[in-house]
Amino acid sequence: MANIWITGADGQLGKALREKHFNPLDELFFTDREVDITDPRAITDFANKNDVDTIINCAAYTNVDRAEDHEQDARAVNRDGVANLAALCREQGNLLVHLSTDYVFDGETNAPYHERHATNPLSAYGRTKRDGELAIRRSGCLHLIIRTSWLFSSTGDNFPRAILRLAAERDELRVVNDQTGSPTFAGDLADAILRLLSVDELPEYQGIYHYANAGSCSRYDLAREILALSGSTCRVIPVTTAELPARAPRPPYSVLDSRKIRDAFGLEIPDWRDALRRCFG
Repeated sequence: MANIWITGADGQLGKALREKHFNPLDELFFTDREVDITDPRAITDFANKNDVDTIINCAAYTNVDRAEDHEQDARAVNRDGVANLAALCREQGNLLVHLSTDYVFDGETNAPYHERHATNPLSAYGRTKRDGELAIRRSGCLHLIIRTSWLFSSTGDNFPRAILRLAAERDELRVVNDQTGSPTFAGDLADAILRLLSVDELPEYQGIYHYANAGSCSRYDLAREILALSGSTCRVIPVTTAELPARAPRPPYSVLDSRKIRDAFGLEIPDWRDALRRCFG
C-alpha cells in the first residue's frame, strides 16, 4: 500500500496514469497547477496532509522553443521545482519517480544512447531538464529518473496530433528527415512506471533509466506512418532541419537504449509502430 502523488497530472503522461489500474490498496492524488512545485511550503503542506510516500513527477516546462527566450521560467520548474520535490523526499524518506528527456543529449552519436552516456544539452529546455536530474542525484533521496523521448498520446500537444491537424488543413506537409529518435506512447510508459512501483526492493534499483518504444525513425518517417494510419492523402515532403529552422536546436539523433530498464524490471517494450496503431489506428 502506498500514498502516491502524481504531479503534472493534466499532461500526456499524467492523463495516461489516471487511466491505469494501480494497486487497489494505493491512495492516489493527482494535481497539476493547483499545487505549485516551485513553492516548497505548498508541496510540504500537500505531502503532509495526504501522508504521501511516493511522488511521480510529470510536471515540467516543455515548450522547447519558448524556453530559449524564457530560460528562467523553464529553470524554475525543471530544476528548482524538481529540487524542491527531491529535498522533500530526502527529508521524509519518500520515493521520487521523475521524468526526464532525450534532450539532455547533443545527438552527435550514431548509436542509441544508454544511461552512461555523458549529457550535453543543446537547448535551454535540455539544460534545465539535465539540471533537474542533477538536483535529484545530489539530494540523496530515493529516486528513479526515467528519460523518455518523442512522447505521444491521443490528447495534448504532440507531434502525431499536430501532423493530423495540419494534414486536415493542407495538401502537403514539409517534415524534417534528419532528426531521428524513438517515439514513445504515454500509455506504454505509464505501464512501465506501474511495473517499477510493484518491485519490493526499489532501493536496489534506484538510478537513471531510459524508456522509449522499440525501434527508431525520422520525423519524416513518423509523419508518413501517422498519415497512412489515418488514411490521409496529404503528401509529405522530406526536408532538412536547416530548411525549417526552429528557435531551439534539437538533437539530430536521440534514440534511447532501453535495455537497462527492460532487463531490470522484466518489461516487454512494444515497437513504436505497434504503439502508434494502438493510439491512433
